[in-house]
Amino acid sequence: MSKCAVITGVNGQDGSYLADILLEKGYVVVGMSRRRAVGGLDNIQHILDHPRFHLEKGDITDSGSLIRIVDQYRPDEFYNLAAQSFVGLSWKEPYHTSMVTALGVTNCLEAIRHVKPDTRFYQASSSEMFGKVRETPQNENTPFHPRSPYGVAKVYGYWITRNYRESYGMFATNGILFNHESPRRGMEFVTRKITDAAARIKLDGGGRLGLGNLDPRRDWGHAKDYMEAARLMLQQDTPDDYVIATGETHSIRDLLDIAFGSLDLDWKDYVYEDEKFVRPAEVDLLLGDSTKAQDELGWTMNYNFRGLVDDMVKSDYARLTKANT
Repeated sequence: MSKCAVITGVNGQDGSYLADILLEKGYVVVGMSRRRAVGGLDNIQHILDHPRFHLEKGDITDSGSLIRIVDQYRPDEFYNLAAQSFVGLSWKEPYHTSMVTALGVTNCLEAIRHVKPDTRFYQASSSEMFGKVRETPQNENTPFHPRSPYGVAKVYGYWITRNYRESYGMFATNGILFNHESPRRGMEFVTRKITDAAARIKLDGGGRLGLGNLDPRRDWGHAKDYMEAARLMLQQDTPDDYVIATGETHSIRDLLDIAFGSLDLDWKDYVYEDEKFVRPAEVDLLLGDSTKAQDELGWTMNYNFRGLVDDMVKSDYARLTKANT
């Protein structure tokens, strides 16, 4: 019999890649989404008619919808990828971010605990929890010091997951994922802003791009690689928490060099720094140590930083070229 997995936030970057991976493994995949508007399902358009994929309307702030889905499908695995995941927006909507990104995790865990407590649970934790880092690189034992409402909400999600594991004996694990991008990344994120802008400028021959601070360094990987790590975490004998990262850092300037350079453009001719995109509290450096995941999960990466950026630029260029024909 096929395993069944529920994925919240299935229409997002991570959810759509995870759905692809699980369907390829023979799973029945139940995708939960609160957005049913036109364009909101673009990332999963290619699997909507798959016989083992079921799309359910639900919201992690609504415990009733979670209980209904868990009771109806009795999943073997539950991946919570839903969140208000844009750091910049969390400063403008701190209450909403807290309700979704923090308390939504409790709703998921409670639905599982009361309906099917042997369901294995994955919580999408974030490197933003480290914030003002205490040590470099960051690993599973590094203390948290979040620097945004989003980071604070993710810390709550991390600790409530651990508490349910330790208090109720549930198989509940945290994937502490460092920055991961792809052609399916939302346009509001800086990586996608850059690759989309580079492609547009190449095609149109002009335009400018305003960005915030160009100096912060991040550990960037490919979402497809990171979702395979999430799957592996729920295949272990015992639940645990794992950092997923490349172990390399790059600045926004590095990303601009590769993205614009791949199209024979000099980003300095088109990019300017705009104060409105500067965070109230910046995170200057995030660098992860994924030794534990590599050793215990057998996790490996298929993309390096240049491969990631090239993949995004080529995808945006192809999309825009098609739209203009």
